[in-house]
Amino acid sequence: MSGGDNRLLIDVGSTYIKLASPDLIEQHFRDFNRDILDDLRSKCGDTLERFGKDDVYICSSANGGLSTLIIGVTRSFSLKYATNIAFNAGINIIDTILFQDIGDYSIPSDLIDVVIIVGGVDSHRGLFSAALYRYLAQLRYSNIVFVGSAQDAAQVEEKVEQLVVLPNIIDDRLHIVEEHLKEYLTNLYQQDIEGKEDIKNLYQITSNQIFSTPYIVNRALPHIESRMTVANPFILLDIGGATTDIHYSKDLVDENIVTENEYDRLVFKRLGVYKSRQSLVLAAQSNEFAYELLMHLGVTENIYNEDSDKATRILMQLAIFLVLYKTSPYGESYISLKLLAINSIVLTGGITKVLSVEEIQTIIAFFYRKILSSDHNPVAVLDSNYDIWTLGTKV
Repeated sequence: MSGGDNRLLIDVGSTYIKLASPDLIEQHFRDFNRDILDDLRSKCGDTLERFGKDDVYICSSANGGLSTLIIGVTRSFSLKYATNIAFNAGINIIDTILFQDIGDYSIPSDLIDVVIIVGGVDSHRGLFSAALYRYLAQLRYSNIVFVGSAQDAAQVEEKVEQLVVLPNIIDDRLHIVEEHLKEYLTNLYQQDIEGKEDIKNLYQITSNQIFSTPYIVNRALPHIESRMTVANPFILLDIGGATTDIHYSKDLVDENIVTENEYDRLVFKRLGVYKSRQSLVLAAQSNEFAYELLMHLGVTENIYNEDSDKATRILMQLAIFLVLYKTSPYGESYISLKLLAINSIVLTGGITKVLSVEEIQTIIAFFYRKILSSDHNPVAVLDSNYDIWTLGTKV
């Protein structure tokens, strides 16, 4: 996505459509009764007519991303590495399974877009048994890829139909090898877009590849200081209608993953404010500190049942708190961040059009005092003009 500045950038989210041109930033709430392209043309037709297909760049999270199940031999390498690659390719992980416990895992009822099998360095073999094939036989999935030990690849390929075999993501020094799987997942995302009619129709207005929004955001982060004042280290929260993503510097985690990425991504699939509203409410109700936070904000739990602008603002504030909590030492997420080390919390997405800096800063201060027993108070930075997303399409 390189070139000049005379371009139109479009982000199609689960709730909003956003446009950025050299002289204009637009945001429109989606009409879910209309095809995305028809909705876009009805609201932004004059803008679209000003740009040729070569100058229109689109990213999207409206197709919900790819649902992924990862089966690995170890948590410290197999599952951690595959999860890292999947998240940074813009993929949504529904579960990770430790192979030695595979017999104890339930079978997901929904169709899974892609299953990833990983384990061992290339000098090891015989890591998978018949338990793997019994489990896979009960799954419903569209794609399956093996990225484990090269010595096990032939056996697994013989047992699993339509298996795609890629080079091992773990080298002999136990470092991550990410490019092959990341490219495969990125291409799957592209195929998924092309298979969904209303997103596929967007190719009528662009001749460029449609990328996943999280991928675009992540690639912008090393260059963020060219657009806004941010004190390192920082985290970025993208709170949308269906999911909440957190992008973070690898300096904020203790891990043994060596990658080319300066920033990693974690997605909370059920912490959106619109499409995932009910699951966000359930997450809040099950958090022991949420009731006290509501009192701090001057509302009661009745706010969960309201359909109002105030209720939306409260839910967005709760989403911020819950994400911080889940990435703290007290949460149960994939990683724990060094939250006492961060100096800035950048927020992007639809939340920047709803909450003020003061409303966000209130949540940050409450979290640090109540959960971390600290007066540390990172500065909230709002990406109100979608500079990060715009920047990500240009680097």
